[in-house]
Amino acid sequence: MRSGQRVGALGVAAGVLTIVGPLVAYLGLVPPIVGFVLFAGGGILAVVLALGAIVRLVRGRGLNLGSAVSLLVALVFVGLIVAGGDHPRINDFTTDTNDPPALTFAGTLPDSHGRDLSYPPAFAAVQQQCCADLRTVQLPVPPAEALERVRRLAEAQPSWRITHTDAAAGTVEAIATSRLFHFQDDIVVRVRPGADGGSLVDMRSKSRVGQGDMGANAARIRQFMVALRTTGATS
Repeated sequence: MRSGQRVGALGVAAGVLTIVGPLVAYLGLVPPIVGFVLFAGGGILAVVLALGAIVRLVRGRGLNLGSAVSLLVALVFVGLIVAGGDHPRINDFTTDTNDPPALTFAGTLPDSHGRDLSYPPAFAAVQQQCCADLRTVQLPVPPAEALERVRRLAEAQPSWRITHTDAAAGTVEAIATSRLFHFQDDIVVRVRPGADGGSLVDMRSKSRVGQGDMGANAARIRQFMVALRTTGATS
């Protein structure tokens, strides 16, 4: 096989990997991380091949199908990396960095073995720089009513599955599953008594794998807390 044919075949292979990886993860044929590795491997291969394709273009040699595919895949892959570059490389966010809600029930699940569910203290400073808006929400209702609002709102989240509600501790725990790769994040919402009979609501969202989360956990907390404040204001 000629060099150009090999490069073309590799370009097509890179494109296939970036499609097959998410697909087999979505269908549940492989664990999420395996699907992501296939996708990332295809993207990295495409970037390498795209650089070579650009050199050939400059030299006036033209492109074959594989080179064109690698250029397209590399463009999309690099775009995703650039978009994710705005987010810090941490995967655990909370509205209370001094006393983060504990993922108590998550630690009893069969797949929790070996996972550290504690909030890394070093993440607090990172959060203050990127996500200072993640704060405790105050509701002018008793804790029992606030917890019920939290539970109902959690049930309404399309990607969430509630795993445990503890009225005594004032917590609701859940698992959020991403649509494409089916990565899972652990969530806990905590309700405590506030001043004048009101309630203080805090939330934490933590990815199970990876060092960064592309902003998913912080965005989840923002969306939930905004919805909770809105529900409280209109109830």
